[in-house]
Parts: sequence; C-alpha cells; structure tokens
Amino acid sequence: MSDNHNSAGGVPTTGHIWDDDLADFTNQPPKWWMLGLTASAIWVVVYWLMYPAIPLAINGTYFKGFGLPGSGQWTAIKELAEDQAVLDEVRKPYEDKLKDMTPAAILADTNLSEYVARSGKVLFSDNCAGCHGQNGVGTFQTGKFAEREKGYMAPILNDDDWLFGGEINTIHETIMGGRQGMMTPHKDMLSEKQIDDVTLYVKAMSEQGKDKADADASVAAGKQVFAESDCTACHGADAKGMPAMGSANLTDKIWRFDGSIEGIKQTITYGVNAGDNARVAVMPNFTEGGKLSAVEMKKLAVYVYKFGGGTPEAAPAAEAAPAAAN
Repeated sequence: MSDNHNSAGGVPTTGHIWDDDLADFTNQPPKWWMLGLTASAIWVVVYWLMYPAIPLAINGTYFKGFGLPGSGQWTAIKELAEDQAVLDEVRKPYEDKLKDMTPAAILADTNLSEYVARSGKVLFSDNCAGCHGQNGVGTFQTGKFAEREKGYMAPILNDDDWLFGGEINTIHETIMGGRQGMMTPHKDMLSEKQIDDVTLYVKAMSEQGKDKADADASVAAGKQVFAESDCTACHGADAKGMPAMGSANLTDKIWRFDGSIEGIKQTITYGVNAGDNARVAVMPNFTEGGKLSAVEMKKLAVYVYKFGGGTPEAAPAAEAAPAAAN
C-alpha cells in the first residue's frame, strides 16, 4: 500500500498495517448510524431529566427528575402505591365481609372461600411455608425427602393427621395462639431396658397397628411398660392420640419427629420441650406483637383447611336465605 492509501478505493489509512496488506481505513460511519448515536445521547439526557437518577451529595438524597409533562415526578414506590390502590379497591368488598365473619362462615361461603384460597397463598408463603413447606407438604428435618420416617421440621398440613384437631375453628385457634408440644422425659422414670422395650412396642404399633402389636409376643414387655407408665393418659387407650393434649397418634406411620428405633427412643427418653436433648415443637403465636391481623389469621385458617386435610364435619352448611315476604 503506497502512500497509506487503499489502492482500490483511494481511502486513506491510519498508518497501522499488519502483514503487509491489512490496514485500518479512515472511513466515516454511515450517516444513519451517526444519527442513531446522536439520538441515543439526546434520549439519555432527556431520560435522566425525567426520571430519578444519580444520588446527590446533599442530605443523602437523589435527583428526583422532573417527570412527564402533566404527570409530576415518577418513582417506583409511587407506581407501586397506585397499583396497590387499584388492587385494594377490587378486594375491598371481600375484605369488608371477612371482618365480621367466622372462619367457618367464610368456608361455607363459596365466593369468599374461593377468594381466600387465592389471596391466602401469599400469606402462607410469607409466614408458614418456611416450616410447613409450600402447600403444607412439610419439610424434613434431615433434608432427605425420600425418608418420611425421619420426621418433619413441622407437621404436614395437607393430610388428615392432626395433633390438636383439624376442625376449622381449631386451626384458627392454633394460628392465633400458637401451640407448644409437651411430652414428659422418661429417662428418670424408666430403666434403659424398659425404654428399649416400650420403643419396640411403639414401633410395632406404627407398623402393624395396635391390635397386631398387642398380640405380638416379641413386644409384650413393651406393651406392659406402655400401660404401667401411664402412656395411655396422653396417647389414649387406643394409642391414637388425644387432640386436647396435642398427643400423637402412635398407630399410624406419620411421625412428627424421627420414626426410627433410635429416634423413638430419643423422644421417649428426653421428651418434647422438656430441657436438654429434648425434641422442640413450638408453633409461634401470630396474634402476639401484631404479627398478623385478625382477617389475615382467618384467611390462613381457611387456606390451610382447604389443603384437604381438615376435618370434613367442621365445615358447616351455608345458612339458608330467609323466605321472601308475600
């Protein structure tokens, strides 16, 4: 390339040449490209003036922008508030009704029940799913989701196994006031052999049912310990648990904690909420400290009930409309 010009088109080069035939030319960008660049630069300035932009070193504030003509200053918070106002207006007729209704009455009202089933999802996700899992499926303490008998961080809410009862009003009471499990530690009441024996009996009841476990000679010693140590006082004569006590059903395969031999033995030995090495089972109180409003707690009660595990008899029939006057 002689004289730093393109031999084909006569365009000058910058003088940077590689391998004797590769060079940078001084061609200008197309006009359309330059116009686009200029328009982009102008738009950046306009956008910066219209909307909130960079922070300012003045009282920790920021440039708020002049806003669109006739619309005032724009902020994301203001836009959120406007959208929320529209949503609140749509919800208002439902929310006003919920204030004076019981959870059972809400459940019996088809429209309100459907509304709560939809609006309660966010409440449940924010306040309950961390322990009970999304949709009430439970969360395993061990993180091994294939091992159901290892126990849950909190009870499953979509089955029909309830410690304190699955009636709609009972669920509402649980959410409002919380629950705290209780089981006496037996380490100072029973010998190690007696604990081993009753552990095997409890495991047998879970796997075989109480009738078959009672007839199983291999766990007869544990059956005797179970009766003599007054386990029936809390778990009932049929070992199916007592809602008034919040005691567990020992005849099914659903375990609040670890359902292995070692796990059952630990629970019997150290109890629940009873000090060192004890199991911990505490449901928070959502009334205390204004954690949730009265309406929000009603919504959660109906939402949890509608998972499908609530006691069916608790859902009252809708009241009949009054007869029209002649």
